[in-house]
Amino acid sequence: MTKSMYKYIGDFWKNRNSPEFKALMRQRIIQWRREGAVERVERPTRLDRARALGYKAKQGYVIVRAKVRRGGRRKKRPVRGRKSRNMGVNKITPKKSIKLIAEERVARRYSNLEVLNSYWVGQDGRHKFFEIILIDPQQPTIAKDPRTSWLSIKEYRGDDVFYLKNPVHRGRVHRGLTSSGRKSRGLRNKGYGAEKVRPSLRSHGRRGN
Repeated sequence: MTKSMYKYIGDFWKNRNSPEFKALMRQRIIQWRREGAVERVERPTRLDRARALGYKAKQGYVIVRAKVRRGGRRKKRPVRGRKSRNMGVNKITPKKSIKLIAEERVARRYSNLEVLNSYWVGQDGRHKFFEIILIDPQQPTIAKDPRTSWLSIKEYRGDDVFYLKNPVHRGRVHRGLTSSGRKSRGLRNKGYGAEKVRPSLRSHGRRGN
């Protein structure tokens, strides 16, 4: 049985301990560090992953690479008046994943586009790099495609037809509607046994308050 090109690309990214992969990533990370926090790229770095998440090489699709710092929250250490265990400096982590933070930053930069999905492309000791797939709902190519027409609505102005953002899906990344947002909200598991999966301090963390 022959393998497709996407299968070969996927196998290369799965074997991240190979010398070829490490050499390639070392070269890319050095270049990405020097660039800005949000950079638009011409084509996906991981074509197989981008295609699996809905990317198409046609008008209306945009790929943006985002750089986000790693680790938990940076909290200032109190000067006095605390026990060591009550300092509240270490192990303070955000509820959002770093991947979701990257999506939100890109969505703010490209406010006329909507985030479709994202995937990991690399990391070093200080940063993680993600590529975010963006879609332009006002592009007729996107609005007429049955796979992406849910992002657009049609509006008639005289004899002309215009495509606008669907208000239902506007700002979907900021409302936790992307894949990483739903994961951070604990929506990957539902039903019996998932009662405490949702990250709610009011429901499950602080029972006495």
